[in-house]
Amino acid sequence: MAAAEDRAPGSDTGAAPAHTKATRGDWIASALDTLISHGVDSVKVLTLADRLGVSRSSFYWYFKNREELLDALLAHWQDTNTRGIVAQAEARSGSIVEGVANVFRCWIDERLFDPRLDFAVRDWARRSDRVRDELHRADDVRVAAIAGLYRRHGWEEVEAFVRARVLYFMQIGYYALDLGESLARRKELTAHYLKSFTGQDPTAAELDPFMAWIGEMARG
Repeated sequence: MAAAEDRAPGSDTGAAPAHTKATRGDWIASALDTLISHGVDSVKVLTLADRLGVSRSSFYWYFKNREELLDALLAHWQDTNTRGIVAQAEARSGSIVEGVANVFRCWIDERLFDPRLDFAVRDWARRSDRVRDELHRADDVRVAAIAGLYRRHGWEEVEAFVRARVLYFMQIGYYALDLGESLARRKELTAHYLKSFTGQDPTAAELDPFMAWIGEMARG
């Protein structure tokens, strides 16, 4: 049963009135920030309303209840993190080195993969069987996409799957340990990481575009 603050009092969930200050996107953005900073238990309608400087009742123009907001947070997580990895794994690549470099972009560009959000969802999953199931499915989808990359470049199914798991879960572990490695240090090691995950020495033609992109990200 929903908590008292979570029930919509029969209100319309369509367009908000002109005087409403917060949009649906504002509610989601505030909820995401709260989820990442303080955990799912702190994602409460009244708390978010206070942060946004609006009345609690305005929440119900956009969401039926708190559960619908939480569903929106999970959808955003999937659209950001799972979709980002899948898209990069499936991007056109002339070699396995280029393909793995495409996936590496996720570890640098938080628009493709937001590690803080991912770990907030992993923490949430410890409290919710439903979220745990979604997390496991997401991990499976991400690994399958990376395994597909290896298969396209000649690896047999089992080896492609194992390599994909090593690549993906190594990075998740890297975030879990919060190593805090600088971007400059990561750039120094890029060619070595690529060789570790592909078994091939990157050529200048494969490495230079990726390094140039990292430079653009650092400047941006």
